[in-house]
This record gives sequence, C-alpha cells and structure tokens, in this order.
Amino acid sequence: MKFTIVTGLSGAGKSSIVNVLEDIGYYVVDNIPPRLISEFVNICIQANNQGQMDKVAIVADVRAVLMQGEDMMTLLKTAIDDIKRLGHEVTVVFLDADNATLVKRYKETRRVHPLEKKTNGSLLKALEMEHEMFAPMIELADLYMDTSQMPISEFKNDVKRVFSDDPDNLINVKILSFGFKYGLPLESDLVFDVRCLPNPFYIDELKHLTGLDKKVRDYVMGFEQSKELEKKITDLVDFLMPMYIEEGKSSITIAFGCTGGKHRSVTFAENMYAHLKDSGVSVTLTHREIK
Repeated sequence: MKFTIVTGLSGAGKSSIVNVLEDIGYYVVDNIPPRLISEFVNICIQANNQGQMDKVAIVADVRAVLMQGEDMMTLLKTAIDDIKRLGHEVTVVFLDADNATLVKRYKETRRVHPLEKKTNGSLLKALEMEHEMFAPMIELADLYMDTSQMPISEFKNDVKRVFSDDPDNLINVKILSFGFKYGLPLESDLVFDVRCLPNPFYIDELKHLTGLDKKVRDYVMGFEQSKELEKKITDLVDFLMPMYIEEGKSSITIAFGCTGGKHRSVTFAENMYAHLKDSGVSVTLTHREIK
C-alpha cells in the first residue's frame, strides 16, 4: 500500500492537496489524532487485503495537537515507523508558507486560525506560534513544499506529477454523446452541437442503426462540412487542453449533441475519443442515449 501523511502549517494548502489526492484515487482522512494513525493504518491494510483500497492519505495538523495536547512529533514518528515495519510505502509531505502569504489567505477566506484563542485573537502571533511548534517536523518530511509564491494550478499539477500513477496525464477527459430533445448534460464543460449536419435518421436503412455502426459513421462523415467541422473542433480541443491543464483542472467533459443522440453525436464522440486516446490522453467515453 501507499500511505501519504500530509502535515504543515494552517493555510499552506492542505485542503488543496487533499482535493488533488482524492481526484487521483486516494482515500483521504483529515484531522485524525496522531495517536490513532497506527490503528487506522491497520484498518486500511485489512481493507486493502479485501481489494477495497490501496492508496491512503492522512492529514495531521495543529488541530490534532490542540485536541490531544500531545507530542505530535513523537506520535507521527511512531506511526511512520509502524507503517515501514509492516512493509508499506509511506511519504511525508510538509506544506509551508511565509507569514505574509498566510495572513493574506486568512484575510481572503475569513477563516479563524486554530491557535488564535491562545493568542487573544492575534493572527500573526498564532502563525508565529505554529511555525515554532512545527519547525522540528520538517526533518520528517520526504517532500517539502513552500507554497508562498506558487499559483494554485502549479501546486496542483506538481502534486499530480509526484503522486499520480500516470504522472504524464494531468487531466482526465470524459467524452459524452447526447440528444438535445432529452436535455443538456449538466456535467458538460464543452458542448458541440452537430445538428447542423445531415441526419441519418431520415435514411431508412440507417434509421435504426447508431453511430457505432460503420454505415452510419460513413454517412455522417461522408459530407465535406462534417469533415471540416470535425477538424475545427479537434483543433479547438487540442488548443484548449494545455490551457485547462495549466489552470489546474483535473477533469473535463466534452459533449456532442444531436437531436436524438444516436447517430451524429455518437459518430463525433467516437472520433474525438479515438483522437485523444491516440494522443496519450486519459479519456473515457459514454453514449447517453444509445439505448
């Protein structure tokens, strides 16, 4: 199993890294008391033996220290040693940021720092106290990340490159075909309307077939306007994909729609799926109205 322990300063990006890890298949538990980590690890190992999970991320931060009032450094060391002794992989990630950045983030989110009650409401003193408490824990880290000057999209992509099983695929693409008469798919990021093309529905021998049949695909793509439209859509998708990745998106849904969702939209969805798959993109395909 792969275990990742995420710790560091409040406001340094733990919520963001948790979201990314969940997106790439990690089971994540947040704010677990350090003394319970070893017990939780044993539960995860039992679940893995039953094929239920193989990658787990555990977040432990100052909230656990306040709740337990214990030596977090010692407890984390014990938990890490226990995981290694059981023969499993463990990576400790420490997230850091300078005080100016953390103050700005707290002001923007209007959140209250966990230590502010101990500093009579002084955010700066709370940050300084947390820095002092967590400084020794940096030595435990396998990966140290200072997020002070790091854009969120860059941070997310860095995490994907380190922890993903397929680090070259920074985005998952879902291709979907649908029929407009049954409603727009709510999950779509990009929608392409191909109702402008000749409809195989009005050809008797094609009416009861779908875009999965070669006869239908040959008919749909047999028109010059179909080929030109496909080229323009493909060029647009290829242009947009690096921009979505740079922005930090983990997934995007591209939908193709025609009237009934069985002929033209299926043909274009199949072709886009083949194009992206050949390009090495992680892609899935769904035909909503095919049945």
